[in-house]
Amino acid sequence: MDVVNSILEKSTQEKDTYKSIVVNKEVDVETDIGTLLALDYNAFDLKDFRSQPEEYLKSLTRGNVQILINKIWELPTERIDEVIIAKLPKPTFVLPRSRQIPKSKPLTKWQQFAKEKGIKSKKKTKSKVKWDEELQKWIPSFGYKRNKAMEQKDWLVEVNNHDKAVQDPIAAAKTAKEERKSKNELQRLRNIAKAKNIKIPRVGLPTKEHFPDTQQLSQAITVARTSTASLGKFQDRLPKEKDAKGIAKQVPGMKRKPEDIPANVYDEKKRYKDLADSILKSNTKILREDFSVPKTKPAKSEKKKGKKVGKNKGAKKPKGGRGQRCFRLRAGGRKRR
Repeated sequence: MDVVNSILEKSTQEKDTYKSIVVNKEVDVETDIGTLLALDYNAFDLKDFRSQPEEYLKSLTRGNVQILINKIWELPTERIDEVIIAKLPKPTFVLPRSRQIPKSKPLTKWQQFAKEKGIKSKKKTKSKVKWDEELQKWIPSFGYKRNKAMEQKDWLVEVNNHDKAVQDPIAAAKTAKEERKSKNELQRLRNIAKAKNIKIPRVGLPTKEHFPDTQQLSQAITVARTSTASLGKFQDRLPKEKDAKGIAKQVPGMKRKPEDIPANVYDEKKRYKDLADSILKSNTKILREDFSVPKTKPAKSEKKKGKKVGKNKGAKKPKGGRGQRCFRLRAGGRKRR
């Protein structure tokens, strides 16, 4: 009888493990197959949860997952390499986001060029370390440790040209490396400015964006040439280069060309007339009407008509220190007659 009871118990356990795929709910569970989402609006049983919390949550989760899987099996399926695959539809439920969807970063100058030319970047299949026959050890393929290994490797530099024997090749290699680093940093800043739509001046010859007019370009050249300590006296000029017109007043130390001397009296008279006309036609007032001249009183003369100005008779002669209250300031000694 014990054997029979054990067999019956095993069969009942197997039946319990393989539960039915049909799940009955009072309120239908809403599902969104595109996002694999199931929303259960049924009432939560507090008595069962307080008595057996783990078992109640497991049974509730199992039922909702079973409903979701049943919906998935209703979709069209196909077999690929002995695997059954179901194509999910587009999601209908809008998931809330705490932040805005990030915008796509603009392409850099190299990425845009590679896209136009159809250049595809290859995946890095190289190993991180490689064997060096000269050092007889494994060195990293990239990183700061590789630079240290290269310093051990390139401790001696051969010089073939006798003219360059005076130069230091190690120092030249360091300066070339610094130039490459600064060039890469400049390109990185240019990519950032391009992404933020910031115009930066170009390096090299000026373009029409900076100087749309030829007069502005000539003025800029003149100002740049005369901005030295010698005011451009020792600066070489370009062939057929001339100073910009009307800029002598703005540039200090730049001599203005003197006007030609009038040939006759009529030319001189005409020049003065044109100067007067230009002054009178201008809007600036030469004489200010609102400016009042302060009135000044005539200075009193010392002499009056018919009378001589003499000394004041009412003035008293100074005494020899008498009448002074301060004993330090009083003149001491005996009065002489």
